[in-house]
Amino acid sequence: MPNISEDTMMFRVDNEENNAAMVINAVYQSLITKGYNPINQLVGYLLSGDPTYITSYNNARGLIRKLERDELLEELVRAYLKDK
Repeated sequence: MPNISEDTMMFRVDNEENNAAMVINAVYQSLITKGYNPINQLVGYLLSGDPTYITSYNNARGLIRKLERDELLEELVRAYLKDK
């Protein structure tokens, strides 16, 4: 039987200046401008890692690829829980 710990693992992200919010906003605006549903496209990218979900307009695809998906998810969760 595998040794399964009952302890909760800690996930820590460096407290360096995070530009994930800026990237998400820029990508969001580019997707809107090109007529895409930004929620669907961002979710598709986050789940699959396939950058073709993101338009290349205004270098949005290049911007989003500069960050790891976990950094983007962290920013999204932070923003969602901010007012909770």
